[in-house]
Order: sequence, then structure tokens, then C-alpha cells
Amino acid sequence: MNRTVRSKDRSPRARSAGSGRGGHRSQPAHRSGGKGRRPAAARPAEFALPVTHTPALPPVDTFAELAMPPALLAALTAQGVTVPFPIQAATLPNSLAGRDVLGRGRTGSGKTLAFGLALLARTAGRRAESRRPLALILVPTRELAQQVTDALTPYARSLSLRLATVVGGMSIGRQAGALRAGAEVVVATPGRLKDLIERGDCRLDQVGITVLDEADQMADMGFMPQVTALLDQVGPDGQRMLFSATLDRNVDRLVRRYLSDPVVHSVDPSAGAVTTMEHHLLFVHGADKYATTTEIAAREGRSILFLDTKHAVDQLTRHLLNSGVRAAALHGGKSQPQRTRTLDRFKTGHVTVLVATNVAARGIHVDNLDLVVNVDPPGDHKDYLHRGGRTARAGESGSVVTLVLPNQRREMDRLMADAGITPQSTRVRSGEAELSRITGARAPSGIPVTLTTPPAEQDRRGGSASRGSRGRSARARRSAGAPRSAAATSRRRTTPGSSA
Repeated sequence: MNRTVRSKDRSPRARSAGSGRGGHRSQPAHRSGGKGRRPAAARPAEFALPVTHTPALPPVDTFAELAMPPALLAALTAQGVTVPFPIQAATLPNSLAGRDVLGRGRTGSGKTLAFGLALLARTAGRRAESRRPLALILVPTRELAQQVTDALTPYARSLSLRLATVVGGMSIGRQAGALRAGAEVVVATPGRLKDLIERGDCRLDQVGITVLDEADQMADMGFMPQVTALLDQVGPDGQRMLFSATLDRNVDRLVRRYLSDPVVHSVDPSAGAVTTMEHHLLFVHGADKYATTTEIAAREGRSILFLDTKHAVDQLTRHLLNSGVRAAALHGGKSQPQRTRTLDRFKTGHVTVLVATNVAARGIHVDNLDLVVNVDPPGDHKDYLHRGGRTARAGESGSVVTLVLPNQRREMDRLMADAGITPQSTRVRSGEAELSRITGARAPSGIPVTLTTPPAEQDRRGGSASRGSRGRSARARRSAGAPRSAAATSRRRTTPGSSA
């Protein structure tokens, strides 16, 4: 759904009427006589109102209709991407023409390629200087940064563009090295990018295209001062794209300050509810909640279980493993390598249940994930939508189940109303057929599970791990005063230049 809103432009980057981007002459705002436009009071409260003057270009039906490099079109075909999703079809003609874009679509609706293809196509053929990227994608979490990088890598490779991922929890020296070597596109979380800029390892003055993905979560997480400080370092005449599953009034400040005459597109004006997703509220009693959760986790297929705290996640994970469920924990207390390893095991099926805090609510895409369980109800409707967005992605179907205690009913009714969702409500108990019908729940085996390293992971880590263990063993012997082996002593004595 495209909207043109006529209002006074407060953006410091506002252009004169004859200086539209991408060679498009600015035109008078479309006058519809009110037809098809909601009165101000009826607009969704969480939809930020930008200032738009120039009508949007019409959507396309195929990628072939777009002015993209042949190598990029070939890469899409090679990846099996043949038909654009609605948000891609609507925004790409405009973003490829250089227009600013404000897009809202539920998670899993195709936002990454919606901004990524335009960013790569418009950067193609250029080469970045050391420490001076040409395009920037800001995201709120490490997991989302990695997902965006993974999604765009084959397309960037087809255009010989270099990607650098800049996130916390990983070696800052290695990331600085990638920037010094030159990277056309940087995918970053705000805090780590700020650190690298302060170290002198990155400058943003050559950035011509900037994307903010999941801007509402960046605001919710308190990143807004860092985000605005970074955007102030980007050239004022560059292209800006802002995409998110929800756009509330917290983001309105960013829209008005940094986007100029943006094309506005909302895939889902009802706040992001997904038609291919079922929503269930399961009313449970406190004494039965743990048993109910365990039976749901023991179902066939993959599931994500969301809880509020790291401690609760770890406790439930241990319980599930002892009950015979292949479960793994994911939360902010884990190191980034641990988090990456857990996600890899979940995606390959080595782990069937991911027990997580909200760290997994965004930036995680897993094929064939058909159930999300809110063991602890989320704090607000945006958290609900993003947790649920892990299922029913890319046109697939899925279910979101929330376990509700008696004292949580009123709060959940209000949350569902804010999310624009009418759920199915059912009283359930562990062991009942109704619980199995809705979730596939079944009794766990009761045989404790010990997760081992998958063979594929052993293959990847085997060489370095074995070398590292041999090195540690030798160092341990020397530190304990143990003599060198005869072979080692012989090698030392015959080394050229040895004073022995």
C-alpha cells in the first residue's frame, strides 16, 4: 500500500521542486480529493507520517523489468529468486532511481532484498578507498547483521563488491582490517561502528547509500543517539532507506530529519499481522505450565520457545535436555561464537528446540520453522510480532502459541488488540488431546540427551582444533618442567643459526 502525504517538509535535506532524485522531475502532490485516503484520526497510530511530494513509480511484476546489472539478475536466477515479494516490487523501482524509501513490512516479507538489491546495484562498478565504505546498513543486533550479510553475499559477489560485517562480540582487530583493506558495503551494529570510527578505522564521508533496518528496535534498545550521530557523519545528499516491521512515532524523528521526499510503502497496514500465521492463546495453570511446555517442546519438528530472562532460558534448557528434548539456549549471556554455533545447529536440525530470550526475536531466519511458543508472554505488541515473525516467513505457514496464566489474561487481550490480531483461545492441560491438536505436543522420551558436536562442525574445526590441542599440550608440559621429546630436542639442535 503506497501513500502520498502532503505536508510541509521539515527535513533539512529538502530539495527544491525541480531537483528530484535519479533524474525524476518533482511533480505536484497527487490530489485525490480525499478518495482512498484515511482522515488523520483514522490512520494507524504506529505508522510514522513522512513528508512525500513526488508520486511513486509503479510496482513491477518481475525482476527483469528493473534496471539492474545483468550479473545481478543472473545471481537472482541462480539463487532461485524469480518473483519479487510485494515490498520488493513496490520499492525497488523507486530505490533504484535514487529515491529515499520508507518501507514497512512484517519480518520475513523480503525487506532485506528490497533494500539490498538497490544498494548493490547502485554501488556496482565503484571501488572503496581504505577505511571509507560507499554504502552502510545499520541493524540493531549481531544476529540480524549476520543474516543480512549472508543474504546479500551471493549478490555482492556477482558484482565484485566487498562486504564487511561490523558487530560487537567479535574481534575488532579483524573487522578493522577488513575496513582498512577496503569494503564497499558495511553491515554494522551502531555501537561497534562507533568504536571503529573513534579508533580511526572507518570514515563515513564517502557513504552514498544508507539503510536503517529495524529502526524501531534500535529506538527501543536506546541506540537512537548513536544512530543519529552516525547519520550526521554521512554525506547529506546521499540516499536513505528505512525499513522495519513496525514504524511507530519513535521513528518519526528519524524519518523527518533524515529522509527527503521518501516513497512510502506498507505491505501490511494492520501492524504486521500475517495471514498465513495462526495465533493461539493457551490458558494454563501455573502448576501445569512446565509440563505443558515440555510436551510442546517434545513435538516433531523445530520450535522456538521464548522466555523473559537468561536464567529461565538456561533452567528450561537443562530440564528439556534431561527430559529427552534436543534443546539449546540462546541469550545475551552467550558469546557471539556460541550464539552462532547454536543457531547453526538449530538450522541444520542437530538441535530441534531453541530456547531464547528476545535476542532471537529478530534477525533469525530458519526454513520450515512452523511453531513459536511464548512461554512467557511478550511485554508489548511489537515484541509479539517480532517473536512470531520467526515463523510463517516468505509465504510459509506457521503458528504462534502463547501460554497465559489466569492473572495475565487482561494484559494479553490488550496486547492482541494493539497488534490487530484476533487469536483462538483455548483452555489446555498437559496430556490432553486438545494441546496435541493445536501444537503437536507429545510426552517426551524421558531419556536424557547429551548434545555432541555435529560431524560437519567437527570437519570445519578439526584441523585447527587438533593443532591447538597439540600446542596447548606441549606448552603445558614445558610449564610443568617436563623435558622436551627427543625429536623436539633434535629439531632444536639442528636448526640453522642455533647457538646450541
